[in-house]
Parts: sequence; C-alpha cells; structure tokens
Amino acid sequence: MHRFTKDLSRAESLAAMLAHSRAASAVEVADLLAGMYIYDWERLSKYWPEQDGIEEYLQQICRISPQRWHYWIEFYDQQRRGDEKPPKWQWPRPAKNPDADAKPMARSNELTALLKSAEEVAPAHDVLEDRIIPILTCECVLLAIAKRTDSEIGHRLVASGLDVAELEQAARNPRHAPLH
Repeated sequence: MHRFTKDLSRAESLAAMLAHSRAASAVEVADLLAGMYIYDWERLSKYWPEQDGIEEYLQQICRISPQRWHYWIEFYDQQRRGDEKPPKWQWPRPAKNPDADAKPMARSNELTALLKSAEEVAPAHDVLEDRIIPILTCECVLLAIAKRTDSEIGHRLVASGLDVAELEQAARNPRHAPLH
C-alpha cells in the first residue's frame, strides 16, 4: 500500500485516459510513463542532459504517435494554464455503467510490481490506520522503471541518456516534502 503525490496522481489519471483511449484492459507501465511526461515534462526533463530527440524516443517507448503526443501535451498545458479555448477533442468519458464509475482502471501486473519497487525508494511516508506507508513521487517511479533489469522500457530509458545517478539522488533526497 502507498500514497501518490499530487503530481503522480494526476499523471496516473492521464495514464488511465491514455489506456482507455487505446481500449486497453489495464494501465501499463508505458501509459504511466507517458502520463508523467505529459503532466510534468518541465520538471522531469532535467534528468536527460542531452535532450536532442528525447521526446521522439519517449513517444516510441510510450507507443504514442507524434500527433497524439502533441495533442495531449497541448491539451494538458491548456488545462494547467486554465485557457478558456475549448478543446477540439474531449477527454475519453467513463462508461455509462454506474459500476464502472466506482472502479478505477486496473493496473497491469508489471505496473503493480513496478510501484512495489518504487515503494522501496520512497523517502517520505505517511500514517494510515496505524500503518506507515510510503509516498511515491514521479522521481521514485521513474527510478524504479530505470532500475528494472527485466524491463525493455527500463533498458530503453537508460539507453536514452537518462542520468540515473542524478535521478536517484533526487528520488531518495527530495528538496521538499511531497505534496499529498
């Protein structure tokens, strides 16, 4: 069990929307990675010292076409800035089934295992029902992806020039407390 920071929670919401738009049955690691970059690219991009072509590389890893990638980035940026201009395309809507509204989209087994790994890195904790639970950040999850030796996505992220040492430092020793 764990909690997410606001940033990671919003990235997970985007990941669920991306998975839903692909008609997937579960949110995959690639969906969460895409959600983190769509939501917080400015903050996370600093872990790539050489940024030429990194967005294209992430589009490939996350299986997002350039057009869709740019749409999501533009749309989400408009939402964050509070632009009044209505979107050309609407967010995917939940199913009309009332039971579907109550249940969030399932996570894949790989994503569940990844989040479990991220719990081990999390420097901050919260108390829930007399239990201490880790608070996961985008940096913790990104580090867990990069450190998964059995993951193609992890290998590809490291090969893309990700500065794993700087990311690990930021994940383990954040400059500020995570926002709940």
